[in-house]
Amino acid sequence: MEKKISLCQFLKQSIQYIDIIEKEQPVKQLTGMLLFAFRLVQRKGITKLKKLFFVYIFLLGLFALYLSYYHFQDINGTSSEQVQEGIRGDIDEKYVMVTFQSGSDYWKRALKGFEDAANELNVSVEYRGATQYDVHEQITVLEQVIAQKPDGIAITAIEAAKIAPTINKAIKAGIPVVLFDSGSPASDAPTFIGTDSYNAGVIGAQEMAALMVNQGKVGIVTLPNQLNHQQRLRGFKDTIEKDYPGIDIVEVKDGKGNELVSKQAAVELLEKYPDLKGIFVTEANGGIGVGHAAISMNREKDVKIVSFDADKPTLDMIKDGTISATLAQGTWKMGYWSLLSLFHLKHQLTEDSKMGINTPPLPPNIDTGVSVVTKENAGDFYGK
Repeated sequence: MEKKISLCQFLKQSIQYIDIIEKEQPVKQLTGMLLFAFRLVQRKGITKLKKLFFVYIFLLGLFALYLSYYHFQDINGTSSEQVQEGIRGDIDEKYVMVTFQSGSDYWKRALKGFEDAANELNVSVEYRGATQYDVHEQITVLEQVIAQKPDGIAITAIEAAKIAPTINKAIKAGIPVVLFDSGSPASDAPTFIGTDSYNAGVIGAQEMAALMVNQGKVGIVTLPNQLNHQQRLRGFKDTIEKDYPGIDIVEVKDGKGNELVSKQAAVELLEKYPDLKGIFVTEANGGIGVGHAAISMNREKDVKIVSFDADKPTLDMIKDGTISATLAQGTWKMGYWSLLSLFHLKHQLTEDSKMGINTPPLPPNIDTGVSVVTKENAGDFYGK
């Protein structure tokens, strides 16, 4: 006599069978399910009409669920194979990074981040830039890049207002553009990736005040026409004026992002203010120049220098005590997130883009942070 089975046993066996056939191809799964249903119906252990009716409903429900699951996968392109492969581009896609003073060591980490992201996404990158600190040269370089019709451009702006029309020209041509390190608010670029420069200026002021024991005269060497340096300067000045009444900012000089010009600016400050106790510098080349000025006038021990960035010459001057502290930016992150952002814009991968919602596709600002570097931790930043 054939052994009868209960309804609970039937359901349990059905689920176990589905687990087994889940690994097979869709056509085989369908065939297997139908055969299994037929064999169960033939069993003498399930003879009552209600049970047979329930069996048919159960199997039809499973079949509908099965079809819905695979249809959902097809329309969303989320098969297990795609998930395992991740988001990948085409090696023929080309994204371009555009800077200024293109030979500066400062850009090496940003470019490394750009390249690392490209390797992950299987796309190509190119590095271009103005050789000098010259906005007109940078505009020319950007025009040349636009003519190549790349798949995206990440650019750092010398003078925000002057370069904005050329940035907008690229965007109107259908080329995604993001700003990094130094922004251009007048442009239509959807996002800026870099340091919160005002906050960095605040941190610089706090570090300088601690070094000066909240008393004395301080000078500043900066780049007055570049947005991020304007913001650093404002953050520094606002903090000193508000929180440190014992510190007097005596003068602001233009170092032009050049080591020799910054050295001369620092010499002039030290000669004009013999009792100067500190100099705040808003970029790396200037910091090196100011350091050499202090050494040339035998003032490296009593003048506190707070600089920016963590390139090797700056770290060397921190190690020997010429520069008291520097603010290291997340330059690798700037390059890395710039490429990821461009890739998302190119392929319209943001949720709003998929749904056709008219909102900004990316966060307007992505803060990559700063770290205070002193003699105690300078060794951790070599090679970064």
